[in-house]
Amino acid sequence: MNWVMAACDAINRSVGALVRWLALFMVLLQFFIVVLRYVFGVSFIFLDESVLYLHAAFFMLGAGYTLLVDQHVRVDIFYSKASARGQAVIDLIGHVFLLFPAMTVLLIFSWPSVARSWATLEGPISVGGIPASFLLKSLIPAFCVLLLIQGVACVLRDWLRLRAQPVDKPRALS
Repeated sequence: MNWVMAACDAINRSVGALVRWLALFMVLLQFFIVVLRYVFGVSFIFLDESVLYLHAAFFMLGAGYTLLVDQHVRVDIFYSKASARGQAVIDLIGHVFLLFPAMTVLLIFSWPSVARSWATLEGPISVGGIPASFLLKSLIPAFCVLLLIQGVACVLRDWLRLRAQPVDKPRALS
């Protein structure tokens, strides 16, 4: 069981390590766009779309890592007051009955659109934009798969916590 958790964690930790650089690149690109527009009076649609693509990639691919390090949004009405066992039950119910079904449905229903987009190598969102909408749409199934992978590790951790076994809490990248 530990090797499965470690493998799932390693996947999202690796993706998280890569994706965090997208934030820096996105900020630098946006700065470059602003300088071009307001200093030189030049604008390129493909550069504006690049920021959109980077933003989407940053959040969609970083979601699994966010779940890994337990920094996702949680409605904390009961959770904070619950015992460790109660928290494990809440987490387990959330992962099994909310995360898994939602990601499975999103994956199933988005797949035909993504497949059609790849089949036609769907072009830019806007005239003069990046001719690769199929790449942008591919982030949806990647998002689902990364969250499902991390969800498996979370369910295994929840199960161990319910059995009162020691579980290492994954740490964020430094």
